[in-house]
Amino acid sequence: MKVFLIFYLILLSHLLIGAEVHVLNLEKCIDMAMERSFDMRSLRENLKEAEFNLRAATNRFRTQVELNLTAPNYIETIRSLEDSTHVYYFPVKQREYSGELVIQQPLPTDGRIYISSGLFTLDEIDRGSYSMRVNTQIGIQQPLEAFYSFNFLQASLKQAKLSYELSNKRLRRAELNIVYDVSNAFYNLVSSIENEKIANQTYKIQQDATTLANNKFKAGVIAEVDALQMEVDLAAETNSLDIARADRIASENFLKQLLTIPLTDSLVLQTDLSYDVVQVDVEKAIEFGLKNRLEIREQQIVVALDKINIDRQRVYGQIRGSISAYYDLIGVKEGPRDAPLQSTFNSAWEEMRTRPRNRGFSLQISIPLWDWGVNKALVASARASLRRSEYALDNEMVTVERDIRDTVLRFKSSLRRLQLLEKSVEVAKKSMVISQSRFANGDINSQALALDRQRLSQAYQSRLGAFKEYKLLIADLARKTFYDFEHDRPLIDETD
Repeated sequence: MKVFLIFYLILLSHLLIGAEVHVLNLEKCIDMAMERSFDMRSLRENLKEAEFNLRAATNRFRTQVELNLTAPNYIETIRSLEDSTHVYYFPVKQREYSGELVIQQPLPTDGRIYISSGLFTLDEIDRGSYSMRVNTQIGIQQPLEAFYSFNFLQASLKQAKLSYELSNKRLRRAELNIVYDVSNAFYNLVSSIENEKIANQTYKIQQDATTLANNKFKAGVIAEVDALQMEVDLAAETNSLDIARADRIASENFLKQLLTIPLTDSLVLQTDLSYDVVQVDVEKAIEFGLKNRLEIREQQIVVALDKINIDRQRVYGQIRGSISAYYDLIGVKEGPRDAPLQSTFNSAWEEMRTRPRNRGFSLQISIPLWDWGVNKALVASARASLRRSEYALDNEMVTVERDIRDTVLRFKSSLRRLQLLEKSVEVAKKSMVISQSRFANGDINSQALALDRQRLSQAYQSRLGAFKEYKLLIADLARKTFYDFEHDRPLIDETD
C-alpha cells in the first residue's frame, strides 16, 4: 500500500510540472533503444541497400525486355558532296521514326541470347521520298574466358550475396550490442537503487543503534566514548546515503540519455532480482561463435573477395575471346511520300518474307604476347594479399575461441559466486539480528555492532554486484556466440 501511495504522489507531482513518469522493465528499455538508436536506423538502411543489390544481381539472370523508340528525329541541315572538280552543297530535310523491341536472356555462362524486332521509317522531305524497313534478328554472344577463367555475372552475384550476409550479421551484432549496453545501464541503475536502499537500511539501523546508545549513556550503562562513536558512525552512514543517492541519480540520467528520455522525466523500474541457473556448454558456444562471429565472417569474406580478385586479374594475362552469331530478316520498301502507309508497310513485310536471310558468325580471340610482366606482378600482388587475409583469418579464429572460453569460465565462476553470496546474505542477516539483541542487552559494544552492520551491508552489495555480473555475462555470451543460452535458441536464422 505504501509503495502505491509513493508512486501516486510521484505521478501527481510530475503531472503538475508537465513531466512524465516512465514505467520500464528491461525488455521495454531494449525495445526503445532498438527503435530510437541512430546506429540501428543506419544499419537497417544498409541492410535494405544490400538486399536491393542482391535482388538486382539475382534478377540479372532473368529475361530482360527493352523497347527503344525514336519519335521523331527531325533533321534540317546542309550537307556537302565533293568530286574531282567541285564541291556541291545541298539542303537536307529528314524525319525519322523507329521502334525496336529487344528481348534478351542472360546465360549463366556470362553470355546472352537475344531476339530483336523493329520498324524504321525515313521521310526525306526535300526529295519527296519515303522508305520503311522492318527487321527481325536472333543472335547469341558468349565470352570464352567465362568457361575456363572468370565469370563476371556469377562473380557479381557472389559479391552481392556476401555483402548481404555481412550487412545482416552487422545488424544482428548491433542489436546484441544494444542489448548488452542497455542491460548494463539498466542493471547499473538497479544496482544504484538497491545500493541506496541498502544505505538507507544501514542508516536506519545505525540511527536506532545511536538512539539506544545515547539512552544507555544517559543511564550510565556505557561509556561516553561508545556513545560518541555511535554519533560518528551515524554521520558516516548519512554521508554514505547521500553518495548512494547521487550515484542513483547519475545512473538514472545515463539510462534516460540512452533511451532519449527527457532528463526531467522520472523512471520507475520493474525489476526482479531472482535468477535462473543457466547451463553453458563451452564447445557449443565455440561452435556457434566460430560460425557466426562478425569478425570471422568479415575476414572470410575478405578472403573470398581476394580469391575473386585473383581470378579477375589473372584473366587479363590469358587468352580471351568471344563467339557471336546472328540470323537476320530484313525487308525494305522505298516510294513516294504520298504513298499509303499501310501499303508501304505491307510491301516491306512481303520483301522481308521473300528476301534471302542474313546470317553471320564471329570468333574473336585476343592473345597477350608481351606486357613486361605487368599482369604477372599484379596477380602475385593479389596472391600476397590473399595470404595476408588467410593469416588474419587464422589468428582471428584463435582470438575468438580464446575470448569465448574466457567468457564461459568467467560466467561459470560468476554463477558459483552468486550462489555462494546468496548464503552469505542469509548468514549476515542472522548475525545482525543476534548482534542487535546482544547490544541491547549490553553483551557487546558499539564497535562489534558496527562490524556486523558493515558485514551485512557488504554482503548485500556483493550479492548485488554478482547478480549484475551474472546477467551481463549472459548478454555478453549471446553477442559473442549469437546463441541465447538462457532460452536455448540460436539468435540468427540459418536461412539468412
